[in-house]
Amino acid sequence: MPRSSPLRQMLARAGWPALVILVMGFFAYHAILGPNGILAYRDYQRKLAQRSLQYACLNKVRAEMRNRVELLDPRHADPDMVDELVRRKLNVAHPDEFIVPIGKEQAARTRCGIRIDE
Repeated sequence: MPRSSPLRQMLARAGWPALVILVMGFFAYHAILGPNGILAYRDYQRKLAQRSLQYACLNKVRAEMRNRVELLDPRHADPDMVDELVRRKLNVAHPDEFIVPIGKEQAARTRCGIRIDE
């Protein structure tokens, strides 16, 4: 009857517990440091607060746009809004009027601070 070596017996007894410890370590590492782990939670909270502010700003812009659309309703259009739109699209002005253009940078700052690369 062949006897196995003491090293082989020790590895046979310690193999499964060592494998279980390695698997548990893998999951513990990802639970703490992984992309959805505990340390990523603070970043999620920061992004959630930022997105909530952007959402509120977009709702405000949406309400303003809805108001402009209602002012241009063909059944009862607002004369001032129609006059503004016609002057902007046709690029016409009275001789005694001054036109102050708004630069692209200033217009971009009013867009709720949303960057495309985020």
